[in-house]
Amino acid sequence: MGVMTPALLSLDTLVGFTRRREPRPAPCARLAVPSGMTAPLGCDTVAVPAAYGRRVLDRLPRVGCVYGDGEHWWWIVPSDSDVALEWPAPARYTAGALVPDALRPPCLIHRPDGSVPYTPPIPLYLALCGITGTAPAWSSAYST
Repeated sequence: MGVMTPALLSLDTLVGFTRRREPRPAPCARLAVPSGMTAPLGCDTVAVPAAYGRRVLDRLPRVGCVYGDGEHWWWIVPSDSDVALEWPAPARYTAGALVPDALRPPCLIHRPDGSVPYTPPIPLYLALCGITGTAPAWSSAYST
């Protein structure tokens, strides 16, 4: 009997093993700004369960583009609208106007009359805090 030698694996084979073991990224769709509108400040989104959608909408003095798919509603807000804000659960803030776990973007359910797609983030934040019973982050006691 001969001596068995271990099989040599190429770098390509090893990389292939690694890629097959890594989880695949979840599907993601990007919300598109409607034609005729511009987004000079970039776009992020705030998503809430659809059950909150109408209640949030009714509390806002001005509303930008809102998208829905039956399960969630998404509001377009300017990029970086999460700076210094902790959006209350079950709201979900997503940079880049991405809709996680979506094969296609939700439908536009509200389009403003203006030329920009934004819902002002502070009124949206306050509406969500009111509906969820969450105190706004800046209302907590300040200590030095």
